[in-house]
Amino acid sequence: MQSDSISQRIRALVRSLPPTGITLSELIHRVGDDGLLLLTALLTLVFLIPVSIPGVSTVFGAAILLIGLSRLFQRELWIPARLKHKTIGTRKLRPVLRKALPWLQKIERVSRPNRISWLVAKGPVERMNDASLILGAVLLMMPFGMIPFSNTIPAVAVLFLAIGLLQRDGVCVLLGYISNVATIVYFGVLITGGGLAAREAFTRLTS
Repeated sequence: MQSDSISQRIRALVRSLPPTGITLSELIHRVGDDGLLLLTALLTLVFLIPVSIPGVSTVFGAAILLIGLSRLFQRELWIPARLKHKTIGTRKLRPVLRKALPWLQKIERVSRPNRISWLVAKGPVERMNDASLILGAVLLMMPFGMIPFSNTIPAVAVLFLAIGLLQRDGVCVLLGYISNVATIVYFGVLITGGGLAAREAFTRLTS
């Protein structure tokens, strides 16, 4: 039985990354028996720190989405070959992941196994949780990357869901739901504000 905490296991994964680069396929292989939820938690970390690493957001966001779909439809994880074998540079990635680990540890400290057990039960609730994971991944991939917190809030949602499902903690899962709703509200405000600003600019130009 695995006695190490989630953050300890992810820290070990980060420490084991090769010095130059790694493919998503190799990363999945390194996770091994720890499962796709642990990989999901690892992939969210890069979105918690406001540092841009070219190509990583697309690859990691898509991978989280595909993990959610594989869980929802109870199928083996499928990743397109082009995405699976894309090399991700680890020289910049490793320090970003290390900086994000304290965030993971803070969320992990909130978690306690077997709380609100009906929210992590098998059956329809499990499908609902997997759908929420997919929603979080979709929100994570929305084209608002240059706007503050547009990646961080959905990443926190996905991280709460992943930890909650790993720990069988309904409270963390519930916090994941709340963070998804917060993301939708935030994006709604951004879209509404952008629309109003565009209309105002158009009115001034045409008046």
